[in-house]
Amino acid sequence: MAPTSRSASRSTPRTTVPIPRRPPEVRQDLVRRWYEDELGWAAVTGPDGVRLRTGLRFDVLEVPADAGFAMLRRLDPRSPVAVRGETMQLLVAAGAADELPGLLDWLEWGALPLDLVAVGEGGLMAAPTPPGWSGSQEAAVWVRPPEPGREAEPVLPALTASAACPAGSAVGGGGGAPDLVRLVDTAATHCHRARLRRARSGPTAQPLAFS
Repeated sequence: MAPTSRSASRSTPRTTVPIPRRPPEVRQDLVRRWYEDELGWAAVTGPDGVRLRTGLRFDVLEVPADAGFAMLRRLDPRSPVAVRGETMQLLVAAGAADELPGLLDWLEWGALPLDLVAVGEGGLMAAPTPPGWSGSQEAAVWVRPPEPGREAEPVLPALTASAACPAGSAVGGGGGAPDLVRLVDTAATHCHRARLRRARSGPTAQPLAFS
């Protein structure tokens, strides 16, 4: 019997060609255009990536992520919320950042350290990865994304005329958004509770889960 050639049974190795990746500047331009074209939000690109201009269409209230997730149910589900690392970013009505110090004093939170920061006119917010897009692990992401084609302003927490009065805790914003006074009080409460929990448990970090 003639010997069988082994070479006939060997498969030819396939060469896998990696899919070329877009250069970072190309991706940044796509992200910037998505925000400008789909949402009408002002965005800029730079060495640190794409940034959204605050103070024009919205301001941002930044809270520790553990406090933010605890208060999500208090927010209108249509109100945009993002998270970046250990910080949650709540979008509020433009001009709300200027009201934060006075509101905290009025609500008797002003004397306590709360890790509660407002970013308003002239500020920048790291642009979260657009919904459905892939992004780096370090990138900001939407927990509750804005909806293209729908104005965000009607559902952003705002300071209303009724809320400026001592008895005012009415819902404001014209579209079912929570009143800014109520939101700030809720945020301060959860920030304070989170700070106490961290003080009791020590520096050990707890993993966060989306809800």
